[in-house]
Amino acid sequence: MSSALRRYIVVRILLTIPMLLILVSLVFVVLRVLPGDPALAILREGASDEQLASFRAALGLDQPLHIQYLNFISGVVRFDFGESMTRSIPVIDEIKTFFPATMELAIAGMFITTVVGIFSGAFAAQHRKKASDYIIRILSIILYSLPIFWLGLMLQMSFGAGLGWLPVSGRLSPGMTPEQTITGMYTIDAILTGNWPLFKDAITHLIMPAITLGLVLAGIFTRLTRANMLDVLEQDFITAGRARGLKERVLVYKHGLRNAFIPIVTLLGLQFALLLAGAILTETTFSWPGMGRLVIDRIYDRDFTTVQGAILFFALMVAGASLIVDILYGFLDPRIRY
Repeated sequence: MSSALRRYIVVRILLTIPMLLILVSLVFVVLRVLPGDPALAILREGASDEQLASFRAALGLDQPLHIQYLNFISGVVRFDFGESMTRSIPVIDEIKTFFPATMELAIAGMFITTVVGIFSGAFAAQHRKKASDYIIRILSIILYSLPIFWLGLMLQMSFGAGLGWLPVSGRLSPGMTPEQTITGMYTIDAILTGNWPLFKDAITHLIMPAITLGLVLAGIFTRLTRANMLDVLEQDFITAGRARGLKERVLVYKHGLRNAFIPIVTLLGLQFALLLAGAILTETTFSWPGMGRLVIDRIYDRDFTTVQGAILFFALMVAGASLIVDILYGFLDPRIRY
């Protein structure tokens, strides 16, 4: 690793620290200025003043605001997001329980987004101004415009209720439970333990939510890949390759796509983090027990601490993804290291 690349990575990490501090502070401030009393929301109207005061003391809400902020920051540094108001268990334990389902869905959705979006965009650029190019561009706009919940419902009605090919909700069929939990992602755990019936059942439950989430985002990558590929295919090295008799398929998918990949990697990294935070509609539509369902359920329960911890966790994920993308930039494009 060159000294310039090491310096670039160190600078990006140092710049991430104040960004994380701002994110954490915003979460703290926003949740404190929202109207309503968490103690009253949990204990309801019939609670006595003594019960409300005791509950606020247990949450630390009776302390001065600056003390609450310092306690909050120190907890975040230790990955201590507090205790759930309604379940009386650490919020981080709830996140550990629900996050693997969201991660599994996000990985599958991003795989579909990458395969469909990037290769359809490259294909459209290769056949510029032909019928296939116009069809792909129109479809990409339609896909990006579709509401996630509507697409999910259509898939459920077609392939679930109509044809009966796939289950319409949940992660596993009734009675099907993993013998051993390693990662919490059922498909990965099934492969690691060699439980192929579990793998088949988990995959069939994963297909429709992943397609729903992946296809909607694929429209963005189709248009982005096509635009960057058109610029790359006009470069001199592509012209030189054609002059040497290289096949068009090799020029497009080996040389051209590789050089068009830098802005695509940026969006891939950020979209993956947003996939984790934006799977709420998909998880709700398919009754998928992930972080989205956790946040929705705890909002209904008025569980102030869990919602705060989940939002903060998502914010840290986005910040971390942004840092990783910046570092990948340094590896892919030496120009930005200086």
